[in-house]
Amino acid sequence: MATLPPTRPRRLLPLSLGLFQGALLLFFALFVTYDKPSAQAEDANLVANQLYGIFPLFQDIQVMLVVGLGLLLTFLPRYGLSAIAHNFLLFNFSTQWALVLQGLLHHFHHGQVHLDLHNLLTAEFAAVTVLISVGAILGRTSPCQLLVVATCEVPVYLATELAIVTHLGVLDVGGTITIHVFSCYFGLGVSKALFGAAQRPVHPKETPTHRSDLLSLVGTLILWVFWPSFVAVLCQPGDAQHRAILNTLLAMSASAVTTMVASSLLERDGKLSPGHLQNGSLAGGVAIGVVADMAMPPVAALALGSLSAVACVLGFRFLTPLLARKLALQDQCGIHNLHGLPGILGAVASAVVILLASKDTSGSHFSSVSPVRCNASEAAEGQWGDRGAGRQALCQTAGLAVAIGSSLLAGLLTGAALRLPCLAQPPEQLCFDDSLYFKIQDQTESPGPGSTAKEEALALKEHV
Repeated sequence: MATLPPTRPRRLLPLSLGLFQGALLLFFALFVTYDKPSAQAEDANLVANQLYGIFPLFQDIQVMLVVGLGLLLTFLPRYGLSAIAHNFLLFNFSTQWALVLQGLLHHFHHGQVHLDLHNLLTAEFAAVTVLISVGAILGRTSPCQLLVVATCEVPVYLATELAIVTHLGVLDVGGTITIHVFSCYFGLGVSKALFGAAQRPVHPKETPTHRSDLLSLVGTLILWVFWPSFVAVLCQPGDAQHRAILNTLLAMSASAVTTMVASSLLERDGKLSPGHLQNGSLAGGVAIGVVADMAMPPVAALALGSLSAVACVLGFRFLTPLLARKLALQDQCGIHNLHGLPGILGAVASAVVILLASKDTSGSHFSSVSPVRCNASEAAEGQWGDRGAGRQALCQTAGLAVAIGSSLLAGLLTGAALRLPCLAQPPEQLCFDDSLYFKIQDQTESPGPGSTAKEEALALKEHV
């Protein structure tokens, strides 16, 4: 049997990306158009006001996903360039792929897909799920494998979101269930199927350094500052959006302070763990999303932020080592602690808030817009419409179960597909190293442990 030429894995990435971009150009040329400008001045002014209202928040989200999240992933000292570049690639690839699928699913009329800023924004929300999920397998996968993850995850996300928001009527304006919980368990499913049951020792290149932790913490600060825009951007303008911003700020402020307390108490010498700060400070933003626009007292937002931070820090301290030891579950970025546990906590909190809200304070205080602008609460036109508060709370719980179940199953299937040899998974000794994918000027710092420069060059030629 003839062996594959060593250049084949190296050429697979540009070939697949080139074919994708070419197919996208053809699709846009044939089917995609902009909405026609309105001839009436009143409608034109309305569109302008909507644009001015949403575009600043849209820019905040762009900074979050491209800069903040990219820097957050640089805690691996010799993988920072790859983390930022692959995050940027996946963001653009997933957004374009989501525009195609979402256009065909929701916006295809008379043979045309009508494109506007809102469609682009909701497509970026689909891309967020991919960026979160790949955190579980960061550093141990090739760019081709990451593109396969994006290709598989985006349609599953759109289908799951349609089931949760449209059919179940789940209220989740900030994407706690549909984005954070879904992406977390999809990523864990991928990791489990890809790496199997073998326990992997700590890689010598995955231990953070002072400089990499500092850069990652800068990413955390950027995410923290702009997170309210992510939660509130698709709320109805006015009271709902105002309340979502306030609740998010309160929850994230509480999670930042609580993270400091919990991290210091869990360390024997009372020092702070950079990993706890990088993740626990954001946990409040994850948990608050599902209840951000709901009528609840400010102390509830503070309490939820504190509880989510405690859950995140305890997860890093105890749960992650336990899952690695008992289930051989690889979670490189700790997405289960930042997105999974706070997401579940937020979903439970949404059911509690709905049950506790009285009719004279709940009905008109819930936004009627979901994270993808599907009218999730059309059934709640008066108070809760035909469904009571108890049934709505049950729907919130059911939505959580659907998100976890569908994402785990799809993630396991996707992870099994990633084991194909043609996707060029990097060998263990070359994981977490920028030199595998990038030209590094100072190659004296990049050889793997125990290997000579000549051996490293041969390994790179064979596997890049």
